[in-house]
Amino acid sequence: MNSIEVFNLTKRFGKFTSVDNISFEVKQGEVFGFLGSNGAGKSTTIKMLCGILEPTSGDATVGGHSISNDSENVKRNIGYMSQKFSLYGDLTVEENINFFGGVYGLEGSDLEERKKWVLKIAGLEEREKTLTSSLSVGFKQRLALGCAVIHEPKIIFLDEPTGGVDPISRRKFWDLITDLSERGTTVFVTTHYLDEAEFCNRIILINAGKLIAAGSPKELKREYIKNKVIEIDCSDIYAATEILEKENFTESISIFGNSLHVTMKERIKSESEFEEDEIELITSLLRKDPGIKIHRVSEITPSLEDVFLFLIEKNTPDAK
Repeated sequence: MNSIEVFNLTKRFGKFTSVDNISFEVKQGEVFGFLGSNGAGKSTTIKMLCGILEPTSGDATVGGHSISNDSENVKRNIGYMSQKFSLYGDLTVEENINFFGGVYGLEGSDLEERKKWVLKIAGLEEREKTLTSSLSVGFKQRLALGCAVIHEPKIIFLDEPTGGVDPISRRKFWDLITDLSERGTTVFVTTHYLDEAEFCNRIILINAGKLIAAGSPKELKREYIKNKVIEIDCSDIYAATEILEKENFTESISIFGNSLHVTMKERIKSESEFEEDEIELITSLLRKDPGIKIHRVSEITPSLEDVFLFLIEKNTPDAK
């Protein structure tokens, strides 16, 4: 059963097409990742699916309600957490919970029960009177999530919910997302952190308003990264990149922090330059430059970031 179904959805702002004729579905209870770089169309898509923006053409059903013809019922039956902190800093923790509970029609014992749950999942028990503005980012985001689902919606949209959050708080936040999914809530999430996307059941990649790939994390890695990926940790990654870009055995080279990821072309044993072990070949090439100190060269399992960069380069002419 699908919680969300999208049919040829398009959004234009004047002559600019932000979302370009996209179609997909999201199953009930899954964690669905919607990934893309800044300006790819992620937030515009979420705002249309939440009934906040009207599509230029196409339609979608969210929880069985059309975003074009029944947007008010869409809004009443979802939770939404924007990429900017959505609570009120000049209210206390309890006042924020009471406000959002009231917005969603909760009162009396129902509100008190849900308030206790929000405080528990946010780790803010006995801090009800604390001003929200004084909380750390991690606590704020967990509180915002609790307020977004206080009415127990079956579908929740999270637009880059962990921006600016430290790694430990990010992991705790994702534990909450996983728990919601296990309870049957459909979670539609965008994120800049591709390591977080590993927690998603399925992922769609969007670039310049168009969908360019879809599948589970394992399926995407298997489908698009078929050859070896070598990670290089050395003293001058820019000099190393210049050296390796001149060779015909590399398919792509990407900078990952202080390292390089080199995707090899398919091994062609009939050509002598491919007969040597890839790691030995790369090591010997880089050692010819006395300014490069090699710390490590090893084969790694491709990450979603490798897939993402490969697809962006493939689908963006200016990136090649």
